[in-house]
Amino acid sequence: MKGRSIVLDHWRGREAAALLQDGLLDDLLLDDPATPRPGTILRAACDRPLKGQGGMMARLPDGATGWLRHGQGLQPGQALLVQVTGAPEPGKAVPLTDRLLFKSRLAIVTPGAPGINVSRQVREEATRLALQAIGEAAMAGSPHGLILRSAAARASDDEVAEDARAMREAAEAALAQAAGGPALVLEGDGPHLLAWREWEAPSVITKPGGFAREGVLDQIEALARPLVPLGEGSMAVEATRALVAVDVNTGTDHSPAAGLKASLLAARALPRALRLRGLGGQVVVDFAGLSKAQRRQVEQSLRDAFRLDPIETSLVGWTAMGLFELSRKRERIPLARLLGGA
Repeated sequence: MKGRSIVLDHWRGREAAALLQDGLLDDLLLDDPATPRPGTILRAACDRPLKGQGGMMARLPDGATGWLRHGQGLQPGQALLVQVTGAPEPGKAVPLTDRLLFKSRLAIVTPGAPGINVSRQVREEATRLALQAIGEAAMAGSPHGLILRSAAARASDDEVAEDARAMREAAEAALAQAAGGPALVLEGDGPHLLAWREWEAPSVITKPGGFAREGVLDQIEALARPLVPLGEGSMAVEATRALVAVDVNTGTDHSPAAGLKASLLAARALPRALRLRGLGGQVVVDFAGLSKAQRRQVEQSLRDAFRLDPIETSLVGWTAMGLFELSRKRERIPLARLLGGA
């Protein structure tokens, strides 16, 4: 299928969503009932501070344990609302934040951060002013902030106002539940709602069996293999316990030109390769042999590629050994774990 399309289906009994570009899998969302969804809001109880780190361990519903990166000013036993920020690693605490966000397709309500803001991607001044006025009306009398997302510029005034009011009501209802023991306050969005919220496409396929008909199943199974073809070369993406290792190879041509070509192709392909495999944390890339001038070219290509990626990624830079380091938010469950390989 040509163009951009969304497929909503189930995979191995899990709710799932796929984003296709010209039939090629570009993004993949898979549910994992064994872990709390990112975005879930919980009432937690502070447990013990992490000395020297500024964090706080927290008790969650059903005996689970969470970890707040910023725990200054919190006391053991104190109840507070927290939000799940990413997928927990096996045997580790659930990552949390106390800076709650109530996010929908058009609007984000930000308790503790007042003000009405419009996405910087909305550049037309008249549209910005119109959205600003809608936001101010929807949040009148509220101490909370509001961000109107770029999709709001393509929606009707009534849709924007309704979305903003719905998120305001969700925030007010959740914040009213701050007192008490550990409990679930608001379930995070699953893959189907996330796809509606975060993706845009002219075609949305909801009929059961869409993954099989559109070739998504075969593409998911192929992701179990580490190899990513890059023309005549290839890139291997492999997760270890400590980090994600990426190795770029030129194939049979070992010339400097082939090294640069393979490295540039790898830089452009890396965000998608990590995204589809659900990989995050520390990422170390061994590009093909590059001169210092070529390194700058490859690094710029990396920056351009990750700028379009939805998952927060920090480009750390080159090591003394000529490797490139990245730090990527662990936002998703690694696909290998869901496939039963890790």
